[in-house]
Parts: sequence; C-alpha cells; structure tokens
Amino acid sequence: MAPRILLVRHGQTEWSLSGRHTGRTDIPLTAEGRRTAAVLGERLRREPWGGLPDVEVRTSPLVRASATCDLAGFGDGRAKEWDALLEWDYGTYEGLTPAELQAMRPGWNIWRDGVPGGEPLAEVAARADDVISWARSADRDVLVFAHGHFLRTLGARWLGFPPTFAASLRLDPASLSILGWAYAAPALERWNDTGHLG
Repeated sequence: MAPRILLVRHGQTEWSLSGRHTGRTDIPLTAEGRRTAAVLGERLRREPWGGLPDVEVRTSPLVRASATCDLAGFGDGRAKEWDALLEWDYGTYEGLTPAELQAMRPGWNIWRDGVPGGEPLAEVAARADDVISWARSADRDVLVFAHGHFLRTLGARWLGFPPTFAASLRLDPASLSILGWAYAAPALERWNDTGHLG
C-alpha cells in the first residue's frame, strides 16, 4: 500500500482561540490545547491505530506543534523537527484578527490577496510539495504535526489542486486528517476529524 500522510493540527493557543493570525510567533498551548493534544494521543493508542509503532514522525519546530506532538506521545525520540512544516509567515498581518484585517482591507482574502511583508502563497505551496515528495518516497505512513494554513495547503496540493483550493478545507485545532489514496489516485481519507474531542 502506498504511504499516507497523517496530519495533526496543533492544539489550541490563546491566539487561535481569539482568531489572531499566528504564523511564526511562538505561542504556547493553552491548558485546553494541552488537554486535547493528550486526548488525541489516547485515540491514536487505541485500535485501529495501535500507537502507530512504525510511523515516521515530523513536527514543526514551533512550540505549539512540538508540544502537541509530545503530549500526544510521539516526542519520544521518533519525532524530528522540520522547518518545511512551519506555518505561513503572515508578515505585517501577524497577530491580527480577521475582523481587524477586514476593517483595514474590506474584502481581503488571504488565499487570493496574500500578506504584505510575508511569505507568498507560492512559497507555502512549494514547502507543501516538498513534504508530499518526502512522504511519497517513504516506505511507510508518515505523521506530521503542524499548523492550520500550512496543512490546508498541504491537503490541496496532495489532491493536485492549486493552493487556493485550501480556502475550502477547514481545519480545527487538535484535529486528525489523513491524506491517502482511492483507486490509486490521491484522496482525502479523513479530514478535520475531531471525534476524539466530543
């Protein structure tokens, strides 16, 4: 069977809770974020996952992702930090909420309009493509801990769509998604699954 990518968005932070764009600012998890990361780990230790003993693990070096990885039980020496998994650099829009941005630029859409002083969407997509190339060359499933906008871009690129398609892929904190295959073609096997948080 061809390798899949299992995606985990990091747990809640104060900024994700308030909707502030959190790119490279290193914000820690809230108590709730820590709890849900641990709950996700409990889910992955049960069947059908069985702890994913053979999975290859990568994490963004930002603390909200690496702490989620640790609390879920994968920071035991298996996980390697990888800058390719960093969140989109939002430039001068870092820390701003959607409401603040709409007041500044009515009708603004990050997927269409980008971010001044930040990372072009094409560069975010190129990093996602690097992750996909790595995953598809692996001999086993891979598990990545990263960030909302980056993982949404990764999902779009896995499917072969332009990165702007990511606007249609919602992704909640501490969610589990799987990029897999159907009839030998890339497919979403699971997306934004938060059943463990119920």
